Amino acid sequence: MSYATVDDLAGYVETVPTTATVLLERASRDVDQALLTAIYDVDDVDVQAALRIATCEQAAGYIAAGRRAGVGGAVQSFSIGRVSVSKASAGSSSGPAEMVGDLYRQAHLALAAEPKLSRREPWTY
Repeated sequence: MSYATVDDLAGYVETVPTTATVLLERASRDVDQALLTAIYDVDDVDVQAALRIATCEQAAGYIAAGRRAGVGGAVQSFSIGRVSVSKASAGSSSGPAEMVGDLYRQAHLALAAEPKLSRREPWTY
């Protein structure tokens, strides 16, 4: 289940790709992973808004980086023996969107801005 809709994403990108639903599902999983040990109220409207914004920002980051399917893009080049392969840069001339861990910077900032998303370790007894 995605934290955002295709209509939500439309406010973050110039053109919504045909893969928007898949991108939002994958972006939601990235947000879930970033909050793996967080403690928060899933019914809180502020938390829901932060999750929606972070999901849209993550999907927009995929699109800006040329990752229309939401996968790939992490490896820019590799070599095996005498063979070397380099990936052409996608998107604008300023380069790919900046990452903070596994999240694009704007998605990370959206989560960090919501104080109700505590990132404490779970209690152990």
